[in-house]
Amino acid sequence: MVDYLLSQEFINGFTSYQVNGHGAFSNMSMAEQVSGRRKRVQIEVLLEQAIVNTILEGLKSEVGIDIVYWEQAIANHGRID
Repeated sequence: MVDYLLSQEFINGFTSYQVNGHGAFSNMSMAEQVSGRRKRVQIEVLLEQAIVNTILEGLKSEVGIDIVYWEQAIANHGRID
């Protein structure tokens, strides 16, 4: 997924970090079943609304399945240098 996102010309950067998923997952290891969580990676990307569907289609075709996503409107963002 990281390689795919880095290859997209409309994505200037993103943030990724390790998280724990809780819930009903298929194919959990024994250790994950015992601990009640599954190690996941969460990635946050700021995108223009016009390209969201393009990126989602690319993720589906280039990266694969088992990707959970959500869209959230951002009223403002910037960088203080």
